[in-house]
Amino acid sequence: MARYTDASCRLCRREGDKLFLKGDRCYTDKCSVSRRGYAPGQHGQQKKKMSEYGLQLREKQKAKRFYGVLEGQFRKYFDMATKGKGITGENLLQILETRLDNVVYRMGAAFSRKEARQLVTHGHFTINGNRVDIPSYLVKVGDVIAVKEKSKSSPKIKLLTEDGARRILPKWLNFDEQNLTSTVIALPTREDVDLQVKEHLIVELYSK
Repeated sequence: MARYTDASCRLCRREGDKLFLKGDRCYTDKCSVSRRGYAPGQHGQQKKKMSEYGLQLREKQKAKRFYGVLEGQFRKYFDMATKGKGITGENLLQILETRLDNVVYRMGAAFSRKEARQLVTHGHFTINGNRVDIPSYLVKVGDVIAVKEKSKSSPKIKLLTEDGARRILPKWLNFDEQNLTSTVIALPTREDVDLQVKEHLIVELYSK
């Protein structure tokens, strides 16, 4: 499985926005975007006029990096979004939000999506009673995501109960703190996505 292994903070600086790739560090003064709010590299501080294509590309890269998705899979999601009913850009964000690693992150079980992806890969979660270790698994309305019984004693998983105050659940998820389960009660809407991205520019880029 291909994945990005370079420095995460470079991605945030390149997009000029916090993508919250390093968890709680992003909320402190150590955040690289706060300390060096310009693109990485020798010419990062030079201001350049962005072309129309450049603007579209930056929006696509921002969305990919926010959810930790590489190009091939992102393009696959876009093709799925074009075949769905409604607005293509909003469909794309809905698909990205319903990835299992994102749901685990939204539950509060991890400080970042990267950490949530690792927990899923290690088999700490089940869906409707079945163990699922595929981070890209797309949840559906009615699915119950639960912590595997043997994993409830894991220090990482204890974040669900010990640090519940940091959990900000979207309205499309319902969380049962006693049983450490989360139920998908609706599909996410555009208002549920906290990423400041202009999805219509992504659609324009892929529609050329």
